[in-house]
Amino acid sequence: MSTIKQDILITVDNVIFTIINDKLQVLLVSRPIEPFKDIWALPGWFVKKNETLEEAAYKKLEEKTSVKNIYLEQLYTFSDVDRDPRWRIISTAYMALVTKENLLLKSGSRDWMIRCFPVNSLPKLWFDHKKIIEYAIKRLKWKLEYTNLAQYILPEKFTFTQLQNVYEIVLNQKFDVRNFRKKINSLWIIEETWEKEIWNKYRPARLFKFSNKNMEIVDVL
Repeated sequence: MSTIKQDILITVDNVIFTIINDKLQVLLVSRPIEPFKDIWALPGWFVKKNETLEEAAYKKLEEKTSVKNIYLEQLYTFSDVDRDPRWRIISTAYMALVTKENLLLKSGSRDWMIRCFPVNSLPKLWFDHKKIIEYAIKRLKWKLEYTNLAQYILPEKFTFTQLQNVYEIVLNQKFDVRNFRKKINSLWIIEETWEKEIWNKYRPARLFKFSNKNMEIVDVL
């Protein structure tokens, strides 16, 4: 019986979303040297023999953001034969959400550059990484509509306006303030902290937090 030998490499790619300057942004990396000089890509790397896909994804996430224990979910496996011109590579993509307050960017030891880009004005990307980002945006929009996912891209304590802004920015649509607040209040997914924002000395808004820190299904929209 013959033994099948295949030269297939396995990688993970992280789509790390945050909101900066009222725009949904994604973290990208770029090598300042050849090969693929100045071409931006999703942060990712090869999966080692002694680690799972999720372990590899978390390791790369922590390496690039210095943030631990943040939201991460598996998106999809991309396996087009010609997706990488160098080798036969199958990549599993993950989506992560990070608050801008906790996002500490740091370049890796291999001279990578790193920065965030608005999702509607992305630079030229490696391989099929634009396709991966587009898929992740769709997943993010879907999950905002029926879960309490918004909490992972907000600070722990937030105003009602900040909460509504997340939905308007990600879904790219405006909501009536009264109707939005009425809907959120009817779901009992947030609770008042009995504190007010300290950065607004004139008309400080009340601060809220999510009641359940775990993911749950809720009919938000």
